[in-house]
Amino acid sequence: MIVRDRLYLGGTWTAPSGDALLDLHSPHDQRLIGRAAQALPADVDRAVAAARAAFDDGPWPRTDPKERQDVIARFNELREAHADDIARLITQERGNPRWFNTAGQQGLRRQALAYLKAAREFGWEEVLEPSVADVPFQSVLRREPAGVVAAVIPWNSPFSAALAKVIPALLAGCTVVLKVSPENSLSMMLLADLFDEVGLPEGVLSILPADRETSEYLVAHPGIDKIAFTGSTRAGRSIASVAGGQLKRVSLELGGKSAVIILPDADLETAVPALKYSSLANNGEACIAQTRVLAPRSRYEEVVTALKDLLEGLKVGDPSQEDTFIGPLVRADQQERVRAYIRLGVEEGARLVTGGPESPEGLEQGNYVKPTLFADVDNSMRIAQEEIFGPVLVVIPYDDEDDAVRIANDSEYGLSGGVWTADAARGLSVARRVRTGTFTVNGAPISFDGPFGGFKHSGTGREYGAVGLGEYVELKTITVPA
Repeated sequence: MIVRDRLYLGGTWTAPSGDALLDLHSPHDQRLIGRAAQALPADVDRAVAAARAAFDDGPWPRTDPKERQDVIARFNELREAHADDIARLITQERGNPRWFNTAGQQGLRRQALAYLKAAREFGWEEVLEPSVADVPFQSVLRREPAGVVAAVIPWNSPFSAALAKVIPALLAGCTVVLKVSPENSLSMMLLADLFDEVGLPEGVLSILPADRETSEYLVAHPGIDKIAFTGSTRAGRSIASVAGGQLKRVSLELGGKSAVIILPDADLETAVPALKYSSLANNGEACIAQTRVLAPRSRYEEVVTALKDLLEGLKVGDPSQEDTFIGPLVRADQQERVRAYIRLGVEEGARLVTGGPESPEGLEQGNYVKPTLFADVDNSMRIAQEEIFGPVLVVIPYDDEDDAVRIANDSEYGLSGGVWTADAARGLSVARRVRTGTFTVNGAPISFDGPFGGFKHSGTGREYGAVGLGEYVELKTITVPA
């Protein structure tokens, strides 16, 4: 059993203000896997004070960008050296399969390298070419760190969500208080170990596992300059309200209900196996999951049958086993939430093709949900409009390409999506018409060099690459005589 009884506060392992440790149980079999300290508002006060002092008077914001890049490059090398340990621990505490966490470590490498490339090419200070010749002055554009950052992340992909914020913030010269979910207390303390070994200056980074109330205290703290949040749309609205009232900078990566369009000419033998990953990876607990499958009426039952075979062929069980594709959901209340949506789908009149609300046989002790497929779904149904966050897919029929695009856009979300077709140019044409922040053609992976984020209720601001780095700087124009 792992015990972490200290908080990583301003670069120092510090006793928490409260004495109680949180018991952490395996989502697979409910055994006790560890205990960890949890932050309270008094700990937030200490972390913010340390970050404020480090930003206002410390060396980090005034360090040459190249030196900050060297620190992040060393961190990335250290993380790679511990990739197996990280993947194993996240599987243990979170319940997502080992294959997903192992593959995710390579994604973290690409994410960090994309940020480092962007930082090397970033115009930290540049002279602007005048629009009118012979003016007696010139303008210098500086990109300066935004300040003290409150980064708040969910439990579903902790390392990815944390580093998508911490790395660009540190590269920009900001100081950071990272608030992580209690469910990730063990793996996020391992993240703290890695940053501690790299050796950031005092006060630059704090990592605090804490509950929702402490998170709310952090984002409203007067010492915070910028909020970076990933989580539910409901929580995002609340945070945006706080940020607006205090005129804080804010970026929000929120929910999704993404559609994948199967065009009539698509090769189902290629498309459907790929949906195993784009629709069901991470136990379906992913904001970018393509859970609305739009199928042409001419091939509707063919698509439904292929998806049925796919879901029924997935191994559900112990997430530590290499061949397990679907593991348990993170908590019992999340399990019940997904089961309630499955029961709702039946009540709404959708056809339950496979799966259902019952636990898979032999796995009743864990937080398991059967991979579930609904057909004959109307896009107005709640199971087609609301984010379920579990291994549940719905298949919606469409008449023609215009109808498919209309259905894909008929959502309050706009985070991700995809299209499958034998004609890549046609796929690109469809992609241009769907209002989402990211979109894939024939399963091409999302690039870490391009910005990631959502339209509509899926958020504001962007992550990854140069655009994501730009979320953590303020722009200053200095005019000097020519």
